[in-house]
Amino acid sequence: MPRQRRLEPIRPWVQLSTTRADWQDADPALLGAMLGQLQLIRAFEETVLELASEGLVHGPAHSSIGQEGGAVGSAIGLRTADAMNGSHRSHHQFLAKAITHLTGGKLDLSALVDDDVLALLRRTLDEILGLSQGFSRGRGGSIHLQWLEAGALGSNAIVGGGVPLAAGNAWAQRRAGTDDVTVAYFGDGAVNIGSVLETMNLAAAWDLPLCFFIENNLYAVSTKVAEVTREDRLSGRGLGFGLPSWKVDGMDPLAVHLAMAQAEEVMRAGDGPTVVEVEVYRYYHQNGAYPGSAFGYRTKEEEAAWRERDPIIKVAGEMRRLDLLDEPAADGVRDQAREAMRRVTGELLEPDPAADGKRRIRPELWPDPATVDDGLRGDAGELDSARVLDPAGYRGPTTSARFVDVASNVLGRRMETDPRVVVLGEDVHRLGGGTNGVTKHALQVAADRVLGTPISENAFAGLGGGMALDGRFRPVVEFMYPDFLWVAADQLFNQIGKARHMFGGHNTVPFVLRTKVAMGTGYGSQHLMDPAGIFVTSPGWRIVAPSTASDYIGLFNAAMALEDPVLVIEHVDLYPERQEVPLDDLDYVLPPGTAAVRRAGSELTVISYLSMVGKCAAAIDRSEVDGELIDLRWLDRASLDWDTIGISIRKTNAVLIVEQGARGTSYGGWLADEIQRRYFDWLDMPVRRVTGTDASPSISRVLEAAAIAGVDDIATALRACKAELGGGA
Repeated sequence: MPRQRRLEPIRPWVQLSTTRADWQDADPALLGAMLGQLQLIRAFEETVLELASEGLVHGPAHSSIGQEGGAVGSAIGLRTADAMNGSHRSHHQFLAKAITHLTGGKLDLSALVDDDVLALLRRTLDEILGLSQGFSRGRGGSIHLQWLEAGALGSNAIVGGGVPLAAGNAWAQRRAGTDDVTVAYFGDGAVNIGSVLETMNLAAAWDLPLCFFIENNLYAVSTKVAEVTREDRLSGRGLGFGLPSWKVDGMDPLAVHLAMAQAEEVMRAGDGPTVVEVEVYRYYHQNGAYPGSAFGYRTKEEEAAWRERDPIIKVAGEMRRLDLLDEPAADGVRDQAREAMRRVTGELLEPDPAADGKRRIRPELWPDPATVDDGLRGDAGELDSARVLDPAGYRGPTTSARFVDVASNVLGRRMETDPRVVVLGEDVHRLGGGTNGVTKHALQVAADRVLGTPISENAFAGLGGGMALDGRFRPVVEFMYPDFLWVAADQLFNQIGKARHMFGGHNTVPFVLRTKVAMGTGYGSQHLMDPAGIFVTSPGWRIVAPSTASDYIGLFNAAMALEDPVLVIEHVDLYPERQEVPLDDLDYVLPPGTAAVRRAGSELTVISYLSMVGKCAAAIDRSEVDGELIDLRWLDRASLDWDTIGISIRKTNAVLIVEQGARGTSYGGWLADEIQRRYFDWLDMPVRRVTGTDASPSISRVLEAAAIAGVDDIATALRACKAELGGGA
C-alpha cells in the first residue's frame, strides 16, 4: 500500500459566527451606524424598484434588498483611502462605502440624514436614472457607480470584470507605501470566471492588499450554485492560491464586520490578499420587483425563511436586547430613511402632464444630447507643452541604431525621467530585456518597476488598467503577441477603453499597451495578427504604428504623455533594421494628426503603416506609378491626419490602402469607408485595398507567404489602379 499523508492548506480557512458576547462587547455607536446604514440602503433600493415599476428606470434595476448586511458589515470599518469596486448589483456596497466616507462610520439615529447624506442619495439616484447630476453624468447608471473621492472605483456590468482593476488599485496602494486596502465585491457567479481566478493567483504572488469579497446569494439569476460547482463553499477558492479565507453569515452584519476586521489586519500588515465569503439572499429576482418564486426557481417557503433572518431585524433585535433601542426609535429610523427618499424623488420627479396620475422625470435634468461623445478620449492638451520634432523634416545630427535598440532606449528613458512608469508583462523581467529585447534598458534603469507576470493576460491587463485609473502610476503593458488580446478582450475593450466615457469623463486612463506584429516568422494562426482593425473600431483607444525608429521615439513619447489608453504596434521585420535617428535625443514627441508624406506623387494616394510603408515604396518604384505615399503613424479615428490625407486625395483623386494582414480584421476596411464618406466628390474610382487573404497565416512557409500581402501584391494593385484610371497597365 502506498504511504499517504493528508495535506493542509498553507493559509487558514475559517467559518466565523457571532456569539451573544460579541454583541455585548460591540460598540453601541457601531451597531447604531449599522442600523442606520441598513435602513438608508433599504429605503433607497425600495425607491429604485418603485421607480422601475413606473418605467422611470431605463435599463435594469438589480436590487440588493436582503443583501445589505454583507455590504454594511464590510464597509463600515473602511477608511476613505481604502477602495472598493463592485459588480452589476452594487447599490448597497456603493452606498455603504460612500456613507461611511461622509460620516466616518457614525450615524445619529435621531437625526439620521444630514445634508451630505441627502445629497449622496440624490446624486446616486440621479446616476441610476441617467441624469446629468449623477456621479458619471448619467453615463454609468445603475451598474457603473463611481465616486473616487469616497474610494468607490466604479462598479462593473461584466461578471468578474472589475476584479483585475481592483488588483491594480491594490498594487498602487502597496507601491505607494500605504497600508490601505482594496475590496473587490463580486457574486457567486464570478468565482468561476477566469479573470477572477487569474487575479487571485497574481494578487497572491505579489502580496497585494486585496480582499476578494464574495457575496454568495445562492443563485446566478436562476441557476443554483450547487448546480454549477462541486465545492459550493465558495471561500474554498482561496485555498488553492494560498489566501486566508473566511465564510460568514451575511445576514449578520456584526459577523461580517468581525471577519472583515481580521482580513484587514492581514492585508494592512502586508501579508497579501484575503477571501471573505458572505452568504446572503436577494429577496427579488435578478432584475425588478418580483420574487424568484414568481419565476419558478425558488419556493415561497424558502424566501419566507430567509426574510425572517433579515439583517435589519437582526441588528435592531440585538440592539433592543441590549437596551440600546426601543420599538418607537427603531420605527423612527425607518421613517427617516423613507422620508429622505421621498424628498429626493420629489426633487427629481413631477406629475406627467400627458398621463393622469403618473410621474415623469423633470425634463431639465436630462443630459444634453450634444454631449453624447464627450469624454470618450481626452483632447490631447497634455501634449501642448511638449517639444515636437518631426523626423521627416529633421536635418540635424543623427546616429545609426537598430530599431529594437531605439525602442528599448526610449522606454528606459521614460523610466529614468518618470518614476510613475511601470512595465509589466510575460518575461519582460528576464532574457536580458524580454523576448525581443525591448525592456533591456528599462531593467537597467529600474528593475523593480519591470514586473514579470504569470501567463494571465486578463489579470495583468486589468491590473494595469487599475494602476492607470488610480492615477499614481503609468503602466506600460506588453502583450507578447497581439492575438493574445482576445484572451484579455474584456479588460481591453469593456474596461480600459470605455472607462473615461462610461464614468462621465472624470477619469484619466494613462495606459500604454505594446505589442508586435510577427507575420512572416512562422508562428501560425494564433500569433500573427495585426490588431489595428480591431482597436480602431473599439471606443476610447488611440493607436500608433511607427514605420521608422525615429518615429518610434516621438510616437512612444506621445503615447506615454497622453491620458488615454494607447496601443503601440511594433513589427518584428523592423526590429533588426539599422536606421538614422536624431543624435542623443529621446525626448521629442510626434503628436496626433501628424502623418508623413514619404513620397510625393500625382497619380494615386497610397496609404499604409508599419513595415508596409517600405514595401509600398519599393512597389511604387517597381510599378512605375507616380504614387504619393502617406505613412499614417497615428491610426485611430481621433488622431488621424485628415488634412494630409485630404490634400493628397484632392490632388490624385484615387486611393489605395495597403496593409499586410488578414482581410477579415482589416484596418483598411474601416479607413476606406471613412475616406469614401469624406472625399466621395474627389474620387475618380472606389477606394482600393491591398490586404492578406481571408485566412490567418499558416505555419507552412509557402502558405504563410500566400496569406500575407507583399511587394508583388502592392505592385499589381498599383498597376490595376492606373489602368482603371485610364493610364494604361
